[in-house]
Amino acid sequence: MTVLVVEDDPVAAAAHTLYVDREPGFRVVGTVRGCAEALRFLERARSAGTPVDLTLLDLYLPDGHGLQLCGTLRAAGHTTDVIAVTSARDLAMVRQAVSAGVVQYLLKPFSAAALHDRLERYARYRDSLGRTGDATGQDEVDQALALLRTPERTALPKGLSAPTLETVAAVLREARTGLSAAAAGSAAGVSRITARRYLEHLVDTGLAAREPQYGSVGRPELCYRWTAGGA
Repeated sequence: MTVLVVEDDPVAAAAHTLYVDREPGFRVVGTVRGCAEALRFLERARSAGTPVDLTLLDLYLPDGHGLQLCGTLRAAGHTTDVIAVTSARDLAMVRQAVSAGVVQYLLKPFSAAALHDRLERYARYRDSLGRTGDATGQDEVDQALALLRTPERTALPKGLSAPTLETVAAVLREARTGLSAAAAGSAAGVSRITARRYLEHLVDTGLAAREPQYGSVGRPELCYRWTAGGA
């Protein structure tokens, strides 16, 4: 299956291309930096009789928003499927992406394994709908959509649990100022050491920032603040 990468960051574009080209059955046929370039590329490919199967699309592009591009493509009759590859974590944005026909939504930063999972499921989805004719029944339709919409849960680092992560994240998100690991742990009902592990994970995934807070005496204390709202 042919893939177009739409990404204005050259380092990210190179990484996406590398990941896709390592995936059996997929081949990157182009890399562009914005909406206008993407539209021109897809128009040329369609005119040549080689329409692009899948587009990996960043949403924040120099010359427009990726979801606006989706609307333009559909209005022009392009059938390329779209996987959004973005740092946009706003749930309203996710809903808009679904309405625009985006088939998968992958948050940055992500690993090669995460993209592999989406591409593998997309390939199975395409295979399940590859034959012509009618579906045998509701089960066949449900199974095809399940392949696309229900990827495996992304594994957390060893020793971290999703419920505790959600609790610590909620505490940090609701705080008006930065929190120390001790303060976050107290609010979340876990120890300082446990809270720090979860806070560091939030920093690693781009949802939080870590910064020293200086007091009158002694070493500065590390404080954490939620940053995803501005991502």
